[in-house]
Amino acid sequence: MARDDSHIARRCERAVVTAYRELREAGIEDLSAFQACTTLYRVHHPEASLAEARRLVAEWIDHHVVRGSRGPTPGCPCG
Repeated sequence: MARDDSHIARRCERAVVTAYRELREAGIEDLSAFQACTTLYRVHHPEASLAEARRLVAEWIDHHVVRGSRGPTPGCPCG
C-alpha cells in the first residue's frame, strides 16, 4: 500500500520517493529502482551532476523509506 508523501515540500523529492516506493512494490530490484529515481531527479534538475543526483536520491530514500522519517531533509535548492 502506498504511503502519503504529501508532507514532502519539494516536488522533485516527493516524485523520487513516490516513484521508488512504487517501483519496489511492483517488484523492481533496489538498484534498478534507485537508478530510475536518479534519472527522474535529473529530469526535474537537468543542471545536476550524476553524482549530486545519486547523493540526493540516496539521502531521500534513506530518510523517507528506510528510516520512515517525516521531517525535512537537506536537499536541492528548489525548496
